Amino acid sequence: MNTKQGVLYLIPTTLGDNEPLEVLPATVKTVIENTNTFIVENDKTARRFIKRITPDKSQPALNMFHLNKFTDPSDLPSFLEPCLNGENVGLLSEAGCPGVADPGADIVSIAHQKNIKVVPLVGPSSILMAIMSSGMNGQSFAFNGYLPIDKHERKNEIKRLERLSFEHNQSQLFIETPYRNNKMLEDLSNYLEQNTNVCVACDITLASEFIKTLPAKAWKKNIVDLHKRPTIFIIHKS
Repeated sequence: MNTKQGVLYLIPTTLGDNEPLEVLPATVKTVIENTNTFIVENDKTARRFIKRITPDKSQPALNMFHLNKFTDPSDLPSFLEPCLNGENVGLLSEAGCPGVADPGADIVSIAHQKNIKVVPLVGPSSILMAIMSSGMNGQSFAFNGYLPIDKHERKNEIKRLERLSFEHNQSQLFIETPYRNNKMLEDLSNYLEQNTNVCVACDITLASEFIKTLPAKAWKKNIVDLHKRPTIFIIHKS
């Protein structure tokens, strides 16, 4: 019996279709080369990523556990059984860093409960890179996920986040389904007070990257097409 436990590696991926080693350190490549068991959201995209970063790695040798909206929560502890048997496991996100706005956080929690060592690897996080480049408050900020779809509820939520930002001097981050990005920016420019700052951080790390912070009123004149482009929105009222 192997008494030495394996490690759970949190493996970041790219934020778009650029070459992995343009934005990921060599450590990520080394870990993937030496790991055969992975917890992934989508089998096809995970295998494609692994092949791009380690072309010579045997695909048939890979063991994939699937973690997505169809996964039964009671199955999650079994995904870490290889660690208990001395084998390393890699947790892969679909984009960016595992466990950050990502279902992988549940796996990490179970790893801590089982006293399995968790090792996060360096890689791009759209949330952190957006706040870094926004010029807003990087000392206090909150990620709010998706805002409501209903028009009235969305307006109320935008106004609520604006108040929070002002009362706590806290930058408020959120995302939208990519095909509704243009409507989101339109809503922000209409519902926010004119001098509330809005940062749009789009296609981060890609050749088409666009990052700009302007007052809400200025976005009515600065038209940018965000349709189907991964975007982080940040608001801050001073």
